[in-house]
Amino acid sequence: MIRRMPGTKNRGEMGQTMNREAATIAAKAGALLCIIAVVLLARPAMAAELAILSNGFSIRHEHRLVMGATTRLYLGADDSSFTDVPTADITGYETDFSVVRSADPPVAAPSEAAKAGAMQSAPKPTMNEVVNTASAAYHLDPDLVNSVIHAESGFNAHAVSPKGARGLMQLMPGTASQLGVNDAFDPQDNVTGGSRYLRELLERYNFDLVKALAAYNAGPERVEQYRGVPPFRETRAYVARIVHEYNKKKTAQEKAERQAAESTAATKSASKNPARPHQAAKSTATTAVAESAH
Repeated sequence: MIRRMPGTKNRGEMGQTMNREAATIAAKAGALLCIIAVVLLARPAMAAELAILSNGFSIRHEHRLVMGATTRLYLGADDSSFTDVPTADITGYETDFSVVRSADPPVAAPSEAAKAGAMQSAPKPTMNEVVNTASAAYHLDPDLVNSVIHAESGFNAHAVSPKGARGLMQLMPGTASQLGVNDAFDPQDNVTGGSRYLRELLERYNFDLVKALAAYNAGPERVEQYRGVPPFRETRAYVARIVHEYNKKKTAQEKAERQAAESTAATKSASKNPARPHQAAKSTATTAVAESAH
């Protein structure tokens, strides 16, 4: 007969004890996960709104401020980006469930936070840099792109037309999506997409600028329908304004280049026939001798 020492347990008792401890740990872990899930689900979610306009279009915004006859729609979380819309043109508001953001955004990892900080500290490109970069990418004259921006939005990056066109080059949401523009209110994204669209229209109409501009304003379908510039007062005035401004810029540039060329030619001519100081000195000396002889 084998006797156990006092205070010792056999293997069966030890296994039962370990199983009970494991079950207790699992129960505690499950309870902790339930608490975390409840906390996460209880956090409020914030959704942007859509202002429904009487013309059938909508404007997504974060919050709004009604100022009598005008309603200011703030397009971002802060108050730096907004657009003013006549209050009478707004028929109602709807929640935009397509983009729901958490009230407390998740904390980025250190590496991502460092990248975000670097992006924020980097200076934003100027309008000239934005236009020049987009123009070079799609082989366009920067003056032409600037003229289109001037006619479309007056260089207002947050402009929204009654029909829903957005940004500097007034891209419709569907067109912006086709062009790969993620944020139509971002100057770089907008001008890049608008320049690409303008280039596509120029190629479509064999670089006929008038037809391309008419299609940019009224749509290619209208240009095809009327086989040229549609008989719309707005479209005709739009095309005439851009062509006039663009030609005016080109004329001024040609004049400046011509004047610069004439100035350079005059400078070269003067350098080829310089005055000869020794001859002038000799002539002066001769004159002095002649005067002294008298």
